[in-house]
Amino acid sequence: MNASNERLSAAFARLSGRTALVPYVAAGDPSIEAMPKLMHALVGAGADIIELGVPFSDPMADGPVIQRAAERAIARGTGLRQVLEIVANFRRDDTTTPVVLMGYANPIERMGQKAFVDSAREAGVDGVLVVDYPPEEIGDFAALLDTARIDPIFLLAPTSTEKRMKAVGEVARGYVYYVSLKGITGAGNLDTDDVARRLEVIRRHVSLPVGVGFGIRDPQSAERLSKCADAVVIGSKIIETMESAVQAAQAEGASAAEADQRAIDAAATWLASVRAVLS
Repeated sequence: MNASNERLSAAFARLSGRTALVPYVAAGDPSIEAMPKLMHALVGAGADIIELGVPFSDPMADGPVIQRAAERAIARGTGLRQVLEIVANFRRDDTTTPVVLMGYANPIERMGQKAFVDSAREAGVDGVLVVDYPPEEIGDFAALLDTARIDPIFLLAPTSTEKRMKAVGEVARGYVYYVSLKGITGAGNLDTDDVARRLEVIRRHVSLPVGVGFGIRDPQSAERLSKCADAVVIGSKIIETMESAVQAAQAEGASAAEADQRAIDAAATWLASVRAVLS
C-alpha cells in the first residue's frame, strides 16, 4: 500500500513551517442544510483540513459536547449517506481543502466497505479515521482505500505502546492523530510538555505529520501545541461555541436559518482567533 491522497499531501506541503489548523465538526449540526456553508466559513477562518464527524448513536471516544451534537444530527436524519452528500456539496465550490471523515465502524459495515469507499471517493473524501478499526485488522479496508487514494488515519494515545506506534506507522497515510490526554473529547488538563515528549517517541516510528487533539480549549493552548505538533485538531470547543450561539438565537425567537447562521459566524470567529496565534 503506497498511494497517498493528493489534497492532504498538498495541504501539508503548503504550510511552509506553520502548524495546520484542523477543526472538527459533527455532520448535520447545526443542520444538514447549513453544513457546506459552515465548512466554507471554517476554511475562510483559516482551516487547512476539515474533520467531519459521522454521527453515531454509541460513540466510545466522544465527550458530552460531541455526543449532544451527534444526537441532534441523528434526530435531523443525518446518516452516513447524508454525510457523503454534504461532502459532495462542499466540493462543488472547494476542490482544494481536504475533508477527513471521523467516526465508527458500524455505519461503514452497514453500508459495506466497498460501497462506502466508492461513494466516499465520488463525494471527494480525502481521509478516513475509524476509531474502532485497529491497524492490525484494517488490511482489506486499507487496500480499498488505497485504490481510491483515500488516506487511512489512525489515533495514538498516551497509553499507546511503541509496538502500536510502529503498527500505525506501517499502514497510516496522510497524518496521525495523537490524543493528547487520557479520557474523552473535551476533557481538560492539557500538559503540553508531556505532549512534546510523546511526539518525540511517536516520530521514531511514524514519518507522517502528527496532529494533536482533545483538550484544546483556547487559542493559547493551541499556540503552545503548535511548537511541537504538525497540526492542532479542535472539536469540542467549536461545537460548544455553536451550541451556545444557537441557544441564544432560539431564546430571542430567531428562525432556524438565523440560528444556523449565528452558529456558523460564531464558529468562524473563534477559529480565526486560533489561526491568528498559530506558528
